[in-house]
Amino acid sequence: MDCYFRQYWRDSRLSFLGPIKSLSLSIKMLERIWRPDTYFYNGKQSYVHTITVPNKLLRISQDGDILYSMRLTIKAKCPMELRNFPMDRQSCPLILGSYAYTTKQLVYEWQEGSSVNFIHGMTLSQFDLMSSPYRNLTFIRREGEFSVLQVSFNLQRNTGYFLIQVYVPCVLIVVLSWVSFWIHREATSDRVGLGITTVLTLSTISLDSRTDLPKVRYATALDWFLLMSFFYCIATLLEFAGVHYFTKVGSGEIRIDEKEWEEWEEITDKDHNDKLSSMTTYSPQSVHPEGVAARKRGPLMCSLYN
Repeated sequence: MDCYFRQYWRDSRLSFLGPIKSLSLSIKMLERIWRPDTYFYNGKQSYVHTITVPNKLLRISQDGDILYSMRLTIKAKCPMELRNFPMDRQSCPLILGSYAYTTKQLVYEWQEGSSVNFIHGMTLSQFDLMSSPYRNLTFIRREGEFSVLQVSFNLQRNTGYFLIQVYVPCVLIVVLSWVSFWIHREATSDRVGLGITTVLTLSTISLDSRTDLPKVRYATALDWFLLMSFFYCIATLLEFAGVHYFTKVGSGEIRIDEKEWEEWEEITDKDHNDKLSSMTTYSPQSVHPEGVAARKRGPLMCSLYN
């Protein structure tokens, strides 16, 4: 985060009289005056910009009011709860205070008015900034009580990227797996190939979606969605395996037991031949009732889950 960090305090020892109301001094004067030892409690890596010169400002008014401003880039820790990812909201705090001075020596307060401002038109690629409340706190350490300031950045994640890259492709792949319900049950290679292709495609999408996601010990909302997508695609394969196993005999021949086979050899007249040809069987070209039911169950269950 880039920011202009401004601190105000009064040092009556630096007050002066004259026609000039304020003086802008060189930053070399910072070593000769007192200034607060402010640091960021949850900061990980912060630095002051130095191009083309150190980005610092020191200004003193007649009554001893001091403005000390600098341009910082702050990298701070933000604990996140990702169970609802990517439809989650996060609150990232930034805590600052004195390192050595207790509340008996130094007290921090937010400036009256708008203490936290943002550049107009500022946007984030993955989040929307909803609000930024701030407050005064007191931290207790072994050295004593310390005055600190906290500002919280309440963020809401944008789901557009995940809708385009994950959710919509997964839904289309699951719908594509239902095509196997209309493929002939004897076309084994076509059905199996379609099922395996959908599972492998979902695996690729799952790996890509977790590239930038921290490794957490619990499942996120996106993980559950991908898991259910895997379930529907694998259920399609299992449905085909069940229909194929319970309805197919050999290469599609009609099952005839030994007794019926002997009776068939003795048939010579046309009436018996007509009777045999009218026997109800599941031919290789017929559609099994389980296959018809699967055409209805699959889309209905997926729609209810989503």
